[in-house]
Amino acid sequence: MMAFSEKIFRNARIVLEDDVVHGVVRVVGGVIADVSAGTSTDVAGEDLDGDFLLPGVVELHTDQVETYYQPRPQRFWAPVPAVIAHDAQMAASGVTTVLDALRIGSGPGDTTISRDAGTLVGAVMHAQNEGLLRAEHFIHLRCEVATPDVLDIFDELGSHEGVRLVSLMDHTPGQRQYADIEAFRTYMVGKHRLSPEGFDEHVAQLHTRSAQYSAVNRIELASCARGLGLTLAAHDDATADHVAESSALGVRISEFPTTLEAAAAAREAGQVVMMGAPNVVRGGSHSGNVAAADLLEAGLLDVLSSDYVASSPLQAVFSLVDSGTLTMPEAVALVTANPARAIGLDDRGTIAAGRRADLVRVSVHQAGVAVGVGPIDQVPIVRGVWREGRRVA
Repeated sequence: MMAFSEKIFRNARIVLEDDVVHGVVRVVGGVIADVSAGTSTDVAGEDLDGDFLLPGVVELHTDQVETYYQPRPQRFWAPVPAVIAHDAQMAASGVTTVLDALRIGSGPGDTTISRDAGTLVGAVMHAQNEGLLRAEHFIHLRCEVATPDVLDIFDELGSHEGVRLVSLMDHTPGQRQYADIEAFRTYMVGKHRLSPEGFDEHVAQLHTRSAQYSAVNRIELASCARGLGLTLAAHDDATADHVAESSALGVRISEFPTTLEAAAAAREAGQVVMMGAPNVVRGGSHSGNVAAADLLEAGLLDVLSSDYVASSPLQAVFSLVDSGTLTMPEAVALVTANPARAIGLDDRGTIAAGRRADLVRVSVHQAGVAVGVGPIDQVPIVRGVWREGRRVA
């Protein structure tokens, strides 16, 4: 008879770091005790019926908690219920560890969402401490360097126990993510954030703010983050000079580099290169920057994040395997082991004895699903999620 703290998964296609084996995973006290090959029906435990068993997804950059908090412009939801709803979507997408990306720093035309990070940090940590969440949550502070209040807000939030990652961002149009001004126009006017008539004046205001604040804030924020022992990321580096600057500041993660040149320089500097999984699924960047597929082909991609679509990491994994671009272990590592290592969470991200039993059961639905760039043949279906051996979805 199994002890209460023991759980066995059998008849599973287990995705290990370097192989996929048909076998059994035994969990004791929330930790993987052993992994064994074999299809014996004599083994007790939960029959996974040949489904894949993956490590839980480790998500470093999702903006979705802000979306749940502000589901419509200037319309806000109660923060703790917003966090709980966001968490449920992440868990249902196979995510067992999530860094909630919260923007700090407000510029011209911004809504109060850019000033409410403290409210959301409090809501995330309250919900976690009360045992209300399925995944384990940490905080990723996205620091908009070209803003006058970003340092003050960081002083309030940077030392919070939940903060794990700090990214340095400059979304001033004409460089980095929005090197193409027309892409920025499409985003701001298309999302109804600006009228066509007000666009040029808004861009001029952003350029003025950037000239005044970007350089000094970038240096000061990096210094503060290093002093707190936080992992630093650079957002949207576009040139080798950008990477040299970020490397000198102590950056360890190149988050969404916009060009092949920047990604190559980041790798040379020893930075982990991260891209958005929607870029893989859609076949390109929504801003017209470098495609994640190009970085993969060049051997310059380490991590995928969900960014703005919670289910995209697993969809990207199966798309990459289906296309023959990567093996299953290689693709799975992009959303599990690699992001875990990037932020020092070495107790999770792989299915191996001694690691946390963060596990996801996935079956595959074979059906052509039309997206912007063509059909997807394999659709991953999350059938079960366990965090430290306890079922959460």
